[in-house]
Amino acid sequence: MEVDEPTAIKQPRRTALRAKTLMETVYQEVLGRLQRGQVGTEDRILDYEIAAEFDCTRMPVRQALLRLVNEGYLIGTTRGFVLPVLTAQDVREIFDVRRMLEPRAAAYAAEALTDEQLGALAAACRKCRRAVAKKDIPALSDANTTFRSIWLDGITNVRLKGEILRFSDHSRQVGRDTMAKANTAKLVADGLERLLEGFVARDPVRVREASEAFLDDAERQYFL
Repeated sequence: MEVDEPTAIKQPRRTALRAKTLMETVYQEVLGRLQRGQVGTEDRILDYEIAAEFDCTRMPVRQALLRLVNEGYLIGTTRGFVLPVLTAQDVREIFDVRRMLEPRAAAYAAEALTDEQLGALAAACRKCRRAVAKKDIPALSDANTTFRSIWLDGITNVRLKGEILRFSDHSRQVGRDTMAKANTAKLVADGLERLLEGFVARDPVRVREASEAFLDDAERQYFL
């Protein structure tokens, strides 16, 4: 009587797993640099330079960069990858989408934020005021980003939060182009304080109105 040989179980190929992990690592690192504003409109991201930095081949780097292209963060050219140049229509569409999402989301967060988060929002506002006094644009931008990230943590709708974060990343270039303009710093500080007052009062209507006004001010400043 013949006995069937046991079926061999194929083990996953470690090289493929490693390549995927490396691609994700490069993706997260480059995305972080884009989010922190460390890449300017005149800069070019070159796959061979990133590969040398990570001591790897160009393939996982190109995979990571092409993923960023597909998500709208970068544009591929014959001379490397660059930030997309936003047209006036692009900017208007970004603000339109943010108006559809952010005011309502902030209103939801008004009743969900903890006392600790409210304290962190107040600290971000104080940092913003100090930045205004010192005319420190990077610090101002950082305080604004920190403030938004704190109230976003109060959103329980994961999909809504994800969409806001995606458009927030794409609108950072708009913010960089606006922050240095006259009166922008004061408008940002005043807008954050109005939002803070609404959050502290746990008043969704007040927060929604403050968020709408903040976005209106930001759009007007951009097109000045």
